[in-house]
Amino acid sequence: MLFAGEGWGEGEEKSVLRQRARDLRKNSTNAERHLWYYLRANRLGFKFKRQVPIGDYIVDFACLEKRLIIELNGGQHLHNQIYDTKRADWLKTHPYS
Repeated sequence: MLFAGEGWGEGEEKSVLRQRARDLRKNSTNAERHLWYYLRANRLGFKFKRQVPIGDYIVDFACLEKRLIIELNGGQHLHNQIYDTKRADWLKTHPYS
């Protein structure tokens, strides 16, 4: 029997990642907002999500059905090249393109 607060939860680490993704959605860059205008609401025929936690990383845009990731470079990404490289390497070892 499981009680409130117990069970198969993802743990604190995943909760922090989801909260960070929410914060990134609230504070998106101009480029992210512009691209989201075209990606949202199936305008291109595919369902995209923005600031999506995948594994231990957050990607800018993802079409989960097609396992397609879109990352914008620049802005906050300039200072995180090591993180970006690790994320790209991880995504390449999983079926994302």
